[in-house]
Amino acid sequence: MNMREIYRKVARKHGVSVKEVKRDMQAAIEFAYNRAGRSEGEKTVQESVERANGVPTVKELIAFAVGELREQEK
Repeated sequence: MNMREIYRKVARKHGVSVKEVKRDMQAAIEFAYNRAGRSEGEKTVQESVERANGVPTVKELIAFAVGELREQEK
């Protein structure tokens, strides 16, 4: 299943558009990166995500998570 299909499935399940799913996911990432009171563990994980700018895109964060899962499977 590719990302487009995943977005569509989530959108259908929640009765929203794909655009809303993407927007809400990005808003959640931005909130997590910008909120005060992050633990040192959260900061460490967030700093290890490869990204072009200060806050990763949904695609960048998912790529990071997939990589981490693959490493754990080894």
